[in-house]
Amino acid sequence: MQSTSPIILSTLNARYMHTAFGLRYLFANLADLQELAKIVEFTIQELPINIVEQLLSHQPKVIGLSVYIWNVAEINKVVAMLKQIAPEIIIILGGPEVSHHPDVPAVTELADYVISGPGEVSIYTLCQQLLSGERPEQKFIEGKVKPLDQIVLPYDYYDDDDIRNRLIYVEASRGCPFKCEFCLSALDKTVTAFPLEPFFAAMDKLLQRGVRNFKFIDRTFNLKISTSVAILEFFLERMTDDLYLHFEVVPDNLPDKLKEILQRFPANSLQFEIGVQTFDADIQNLISRKQNNDKTKTNLKWLREYTGAHLHTDLIFGLPSDTLDNFGHSFDQLIALNPHEIQMGILKRLRGAPLNRHNEAYQLHYNPEPPYNILTTKDIEFTAMQRVNRFARYWDMIGNSGRFANTLPLITGDAPFDRFMLLSDKLHILAGSSWKIALKRLFELIYSVLMDEFKLDSDEVKHVLALDYARAKLKGLPAYEQDNSSPKERKIGQANKRQRMHS
Repeated sequence: MQSTSPIILSTLNARYMHTAFGLRYLFANLADLQELAKIVEFTIQELPINIVEQLLSHQPKVIGLSVYIWNVAEINKVVAMLKQIAPEIIIILGGPEVSHHPDVPAVTELADYVISGPGEVSIYTLCQQLLSGERPEQKFIEGKVKPLDQIVLPYDYYDDDDIRNRLIYVEASRGCPFKCEFCLSALDKTVTAFPLEPFFAAMDKLLQRGVRNFKFIDRTFNLKISTSVAILEFFLERMTDDLYLHFEVVPDNLPDKLKEILQRFPANSLQFEIGVQTFDADIQNLISRKQNNDKTKTNLKWLREYTGAHLHTDLIFGLPSDTLDNFGHSFDQLIALNPHEIQMGILKRLRGAPLNRHNEAYQLHYNPEPPYNILTTKDIEFTAMQRVNRFARYWDMIGNSGRFANTLPLITGDAPFDRFMLLSDKLHILAGSSWKIALKRLFELIYSVLMDEFKLDSDEVKHVLALDYARAKLKGLPAYEQDNSSPKERKIGQANKRQRMHS
């Protein structure tokens, strides 16, 4: 029989493999109320009516929901249904999507209380009041900041299933010193770090429990180099073949002390998420982004050449005053640095972000529905925005996937953005979609475009595609390798092809 829990802390994750790190912080800091509380997680793929049924099965008095840009639509449905079925249950919302009153989504109208910013102190105080029969008059509550050395760490509340099947998020610091206007971290007043001794004790415990993939969510891991080195040394001393560390770093701060330790890590044990966003200095100034482009390029080259780290880089399309051609120039500069991945992000409107001050002057028009992606600007038409959206999806399939390592240089040539855009446009015409294209079919479509539009040599195209096709271990032959020859001739041809691939 389902046990009752007066306090339910819940959210809808984007995928099952994700964990709600924030909920574990809230739970860890509930003190004497912890025995009355339970974390219950869902995904956005689940039906709202089923989520409501599961929430109600715990017979809660209070339900706290974390709201983000990716789950606000689904949470709105859940809350609306809860208020119809069990209006006596008190709904508390928190998270970045509801933290910037009066710029808040419609779901806040249905909720009883909304906590903005950090919630470790405020959720405890509010639940204490509610369970004792008090109903504070103020609906929107400003979260109280608590010194990090007084916050109970949440890592014990990853259960064994989390460790086996899901991403484990950790953080050594909070805040960001930079003021890039497209990011909510621009609102941070300062950067503060968790004391290293208890943090290392928690990390060691996770290692002993079997965690091998640590995703640091620090906004600027390499801000204070002495701390970065201490953390890297901690993990280096405990290195195993399957240990993998993910960090978000600023690309123009890579002093020798940090370089020295990075070179000591085995290949494929580090991943760096590196937000380049744009190489245009005028745009950088406009959006208050401080980035030394020359240092960024030098450091990316060094990381690629002298470390085994996986480099995941980011660009944003749709920033104020950007154009399609100008964005292409940033893409070409970045691809020349040879990162493992280039994430093509489309600008989204974040509630509370300082970038919103440019909306009128640069005619930034966003989708009114989540995730509030940019649709048009003063300098970018809707059709161009759609082309880049498709470009991004095809780039994930072809460029970022690693499946076309031999073919990609033939595609990009000496004009990567223009040539891949041509490929993207033609693939969309041929496939009619940029989603769910079978891999074998993708090989056939790429061959068709390279022959018909790029006018490349058939033997050269077939050769590089054959190398990638063999690595993909696909069964059967693609259409462009089939002909009208006899079965015996085809068998001989296939044998010769295999010999060529192994030579």
